[in-house]
Amino acid sequence: MDYLSSANAGIFYLIVGIVLAFVVVMCFVFLIKSYKAGIEIGMDKKELKKIITSSATFTLLPSISILLGVVALSGTLGVPFSWLRLSVIGALQYELNVAEIAATALGLTGLNGIENMGQFVTIALVMTAGILGGIICCIFFLKKYLGKISSKPKKAETGEKKPSFGDHATTAMFVGLCAAYIGSYVGKMMPGQYHDYMPLFTAIVAAVVMAVFEFLIQKKDMKVLENFSLAASMLVAMAASVVLQLIIA
Repeated sequence: MDYLSSANAGIFYLIVGIVLAFVVVMCFVFLIKSYKAGIEIGMDKKELKKIITSSATFTLLPSISILLGVVALSGTLGVPFSWLRLSVIGALQYELNVAEIAATALGLTGLNGIENMGQFVTIALVMTAGILGGIICCIFFLKKYLGKISSKPKKAETGEKKPSFGDHATTAMFVGLCAAYIGSYVGKMMPGQYHDYMPLFTAIVAAVVMAVFEFLIQKKDMKVLENFSLAASMLVAMAASVVLQLIIA
């Protein structure tokens, strides 16, 4: 993979470093503005500090899985680009899927088949152009969408509150997302070119771990676990897949 020396060039590190430095500065600006706004509306300083601490804790565990994703992508797409894609608005599931689709469209067997910078640039362009859809939709439609999401539920004739558009939209998006990924995982298990059952195994382990957390949170009133359930289910599932791979290798 001679192209990796170019993909890991110092200029790429500099560009990515500038972009991420800007993002970090903006995070601190919003943090300070939010803290001041909380004080102005009468929120207790201790409560605000507790919220900041719990938010920081919540981001710690997911960041480990993101770091693992950077490591996984860097072997084929280089460190700077992988670092950028997973540090701003990218997600490992999206990045891997789109990168694999682009690589297949180029006639490659997968990301490991990349041979030159032309193929790398094409794959990077497809990944970047694809993720821009969310940003464009936010610019033009987010305000109207948030208005519908935050609309108050209507009361039925019986006096009970009907679910709002936001409730239905969130449920539909969640079901659609699960169906898309689980369907692709089942498809990969079918005999053929891939015959890969590892993604489905990983998803099942993650679901079981999440179910255990939900039981503890809902039935045992262990609310503190809410901040760790998603990250823990991801890490346990990833670890289980690694262990299984080592066993069958």
